Amino acid sequence: MATGTLPETYKEDQLERRSTHADIEASLLPNSPLDHVDDIPPVSTTQKVIMAIAVAFPFLGFVAAIISAWYIGWMNWFYLGMLVIGWILTGMGITVGFHRLLTHRSFDTFGWVRAFWMAMGSLAVEGSPLVWCAVHRKHHELSDKHGDPHSPHLHGEGWWNRFKGFVHSHSGWLFTPHWVKDDSVRYVPDLVKEPMLVWVDKLYYLWVLASLGIPAVIGGLVMMSWQGALLGFIWGGLARIFVVHHITWSINSISHIFGKKEYRSNDESRNNLLCGVLGHGEGWHNTHHAFPTSARHGLEWWQFDSSWLAIRGMEILGLAWNVRLPSQKALEAKRLKNA
Repeated sequence: MATGTLPETYKEDQLERRSTHADIEASLLPNSPLDHVDDIPPVSTTQKVIMAIAVAFPFLGFVAAIISAWYIGWMNWFYLGMLVIGWILTGMGITVGFHRLLTHRSFDTFGWVRAFWMAMGSLAVEGSPLVWCAVHRKHHELSDKHGDPHSPHLHGEGWWNRFKGFVHSHSGWLFTPHWVKDDSVRYVPDLVKEPMLVWVDKLYYLWVLASLGIPAVIGGLVMMSWQGALLGFIWGGLARIFVVHHITWSINSISHIFGKKEYRSNDESRNNLLCGVLGHGEGWHNTHHAFPTSARHGLEWWQFDSSWLAIRGMEILGLAWNVRLPSQKALEAKRLKNA
C-alpha cells in the first residue's frame, strides 16, 4: 500500500467483506482442547525473586521520588515531564504495540513502525513481547474462567476472598506459574516466527537496563550533574515504570470488577472511565472483550481512547492500514438491552 493511500476503513460494506472479529480472534488462539490449563510447571524461586524485584523496585523508586520532591525539594518540570512523556510513550507501547498490533492484529503497518512500538512496549518493563502477548491471548481464551492468568473472580465468595481475587488480578498473579515462556509456542505461533521478537525475548534484560539507563543519561546530560542523572533514574525510570505497571494492572483488576457492561462478552469485563482515560483507552474493557480485534476500544464519542487517536493518526499519515472496527450490525448484535 502506498503511503498516503487510506483504506476504506469506515465503509460498512468493506467491514462486512472482511473476516469477522470472531474469525480473526479464533485464528489467534489454539485449536486443541483445554487440557493444557492445568499442565503448567510450578513457579520457580528464581521467577519469584525476579517478580519481587520488578514489583518492589519501581514502588521504592516512586516513594523516593515523592521524598526527594517533598522533603528535599529535588523536583522541577523537567523531571515531571520525563515521567509523563515516558508514561505516554511506554504505556502506548503496551496498548498500541503489544496489545492492539501484536496480540490482536487490529491494524497493519510498516516494519519500522512495528519495531518502534515494540521498542516502546519493551521499555515499559512488563515482559518481552512474546511472553506478554502469549499471556494476554490466554486471558482471552479463558477470561474469568478456570485457567485465566489474572481473573479476580476465581477465589470464592465473601469479602475476604474477593479481596484476595483483586490482589491476585492486580499483581499477585505475577508470582504464579502463568508467567512462563512455555506458553509462547502455543499462543503466539505467528509471533515466534518473527526474528526481531525472538531476539528481543532472548535479550530482554538489556531492554530493562535501557529503560532505567536512558532517562538517567538524559537527566545527567541536560542538567550536567550527577544529581540530574540520579533524578532522571528515579523519575524517568523507576517512578515511571511504577505508574505504567499499576495502570496496566488496574485493567486486569478494576476493569473486571467496577464499571458498566455495555456489550455481551461472556465474562465480567467492564467499561471503566478512570481506567479508560489513564490506560490510554484500555479501560473500555467490556467493549474490548466483546470486539477483541477492534483497533478502537472507546466507541462512543465521549469515551476517550488515546491509543485509537494514535492509530487513527497513523492511518491518516499512511502508516497504518486494514484498521479493524466492528460494524454497526455487529455492535447491535452484542449490545445489552440495559446498556
